[in-house]
Amino acid sequence: MADHVLVETLSEPLNGATTAEIDIDSGTGNLTVDALPGDERVLAAGTLQYGERQGRPSQTVAANQGRATLTVKGRGTGRSWLRFPWAACTGATEWQIHLNPAVASDIRAHTGGGNVKLNLAGLAVSGLVADTGGGNLDVVLPDGGASLRVSARTGAGNVTVEIGRGTTGSNAIDATSGAGNVVVRVPSGLAARVRATSGLGKVTVDSRFGKIDRSTYRSPDYDGAADRAEITVHSGAGNVSVNTM
Repeated sequence: MADHVLVETLSEPLNGATTAEIDIDSGTGNLTVDALPGDERVLAAGTLQYGERQGRPSQTVAANQGRATLTVKGRGTGRSWLRFPWAACTGATEWQIHLNPAVASDIRAHTGGGNVKLNLAGLAVSGLVADTGGGNLDVVLPDGGASLRVSARTGAGNVTVEIGRGTTGSNAIDATSGAGNVVVRVPSGLAARVRATSGLGKVTVDSRFGKIDRSTYRSPDYDGAADRAEITVHSGAGNVSVNTM
């Protein structure tokens, strides 16, 4: 008998929060995260699909002195950390979550096997850890980010990370796939040091980053730059590229 897909509504009040920890685990489904479209007085809103036999997702939120902690997790599906590199897949359910752009958020986003799309343009992001067991992972970081720590990993799919324009401070970007292609796009004005490797694929790094050794590249202004990024890009079998935009 087919498992009917049901929909749970997510709507968590702001309650005066100015910063937040957001922890999202969609089980094995696809996950999309972006900014709330209007001047909403909520911390997060959206729709969460789930299988009838799976059970409703859990939602918990706590607030203390202007800092909120929101956890949203699918039921009946543990974290699938082990997945064969060729087992890229897409999830059977869709989660769409919209976050308040006025709240500085530290985001953790996980799915066991679905695709993850994080369009964080317009959001205030203090950090990001995103992973999927086998799907594709697309990340757009906000313009004007400062001293970001970003990890984007998949067991088998493709990874794309776009660093926002006007990024300041010392930033660290890690983009990794077990088997898919990995692309990182870097704003033209941001100094960077790049470590790019692939087990079987081709490595392509924009010419503005001079080659230092077998896998390390650096822009000429990196050492003295106040605003810069340390970028690690790796694929076990796919192609790796770092482009200037």
